[in-house]
Amino acid sequence: MKRTTFAGICSTVFLLLLSITAINAQQKHSEQTIIEEKLAAFRINQALDKRTSIVELIPSDSSKAKYDIQITDPALRLPLEKEMVNIIGKVNIIVLPDTGIGEKKKGLINLSVANLRTQPSHAAEMATQLLLGAAVDILQKKAGDYRVRTAEGYIAWVPTSSVTPITEKELRIWNAGKRMIYTNEFGKSLSAPDQQSLRVSDLVYGNIMTLLAEEKNYYKVAYPDGRQAYIPKQEATLFTEWQRSRIPSAETVLQSAKTMLGLPYLWGGTSVKGVDCSGFTKMSYFMNGLVIPRDASQQALHGESIDILDNQGNFDTEKALKNLKPADLLFFAGGKNKNSNARVTHVALYLGDGQFIHAAGTVRINSMLKEAANYDDFQARTVVAARRYLGTSDPAVQQINNSSYYNNVK
Repeated sequence: MKRTTFAGICSTVFLLLLSITAINAQQKHSEQTIIEEKLAAFRINQALDKRTSIVELIPSDSSKAKYDIQITDPALRLPLEKEMVNIIGKVNIIVLPDTGIGEKKKGLINLSVANLRTQPSHAAEMATQLLLGAAVDILQKKAGDYRVRTAEGYIAWVPTSSVTPITEKELRIWNAGKRMIYTNEFGKSLSAPDQQSLRVSDLVYGNIMTLLAEEKNYYKVAYPDGRQAYIPKQEATLFTEWQRSRIPSAETVLQSAKTMLGLPYLWGGTSVKGVDCSGFTKMSYFMNGLVIPRDASQQALHGESIDILDNQGNFDTEKALKNLKPADLLFFAGGKNKNSNARVTHVALYLGDGQFIHAAGTVRINSMLKEAANYDDFQARTVVAARRYLGTSDPAVQQINNSSYYNNVK
């Protein structure tokens, strides 16, 4: 008769435990895979743009059959719950902002230009930029970064040092107060009303600060984080006066665009320090009091569609010259001879007479006409769409004075 030893029993138990652990891990992996597949299908069915609507599975305790899904749109909770109803493990849907943020769910940018990235890391791809005094929604904090939402709905990560967290009441006070907007292309604020005094920070067009007082030829201003500085009066104006003076027209939009000629191309850039193609068009409209979508592929979905294609979906120069108006947006696809269904990768502003201005290497002017000295064969042959923003009633093209991120609006 075979004798069962204590060591043998321990070995058997150990193997049994390993087997159970493996089964549990396999089951959890299977459940997680199902959830990830369901989420992928949900995003497609709901036509979600991950740049403006977050639906993501986040890490949870691997020892428990529990799965946390965080979303940024409360309206998605119910349909997402229905989608996940048959999942064996428990699914917990979290609507951002995260409860750990507390009451300070708003924020104001502290830097002349703050860099926002796709992930909470300095090494991550730059997604966009925001200017000093711009308001954001704070959705989440991870280590030294906030996940924020911008005025145009764009969601990205920014270092906590770039943002001053505030409450909704404090944002209303900021918006109701006397604010200055910097109107020079580049400059600096000073520690005293004297050009020889120390610099407090650099400044760029569109930076917003609170007006404290006037001293000689200077405005005394306050930053969102409490710093105080002086700005020469000729370099800034009251924000309310600036807003009233913004009357968007083809002439003013293109005039603003031309002030950026020669600026370097910068992926994710939306300031006079550097722009990408859609950052350039966004800034051209922002300088005239309009907030528009951030990226080229988003901009291509809004405004009035302009017919510039032939019956086969190819670019028609004759039709474009007839139908386009100055300040219309031209959209391009990567590669040559693309049709109207091609993925949009570039955008430009139409100047008239077949010419357009865009950020490609630098901000420059090119023509779609082959006989022109500045004809750009690649760009001209990849035009796939055109949109008109001026005069549109599209809510995605918003007057800045109607934006709750810049003003107290009902």
